[in-house]
Amino acid sequence: MTANMADVQHEALFFSGRVQGVGFRYTTLQIAKEFEVTGFVRNLPDGRVQLELEGSTAEVRAFVETVEERMHGHIRKIERTATRRTPEFTGFRIA
Repeated sequence: MTANMADVQHEALFFSGRVQGVGFRYTTLQIAKEFEVTGFVRNLPDGRVQLELEGSTAEVRAFVETVEERMHGHIRKIERTATRRTPEFTGFRIA
């Protein structure tokens, strides 16, 4: 990525709708292979899917847009928060 990795874009997203049992996590994992991002995706007990990721601002934005495009028929609502922080993740996985 960049030469200075002091801070990365970190985003936490919570997807609501028909997002469990439709391949959401697997699709997100496959999309992650197309971008320079790290983090995880997991199902929550309340029926939402949590996505946490880090990377450059441009990579994070493009990754999230791609997830939204490919899963748009299942997503009803997205709660999203973004911050800058030191990297905490290595790789991308289903948690």
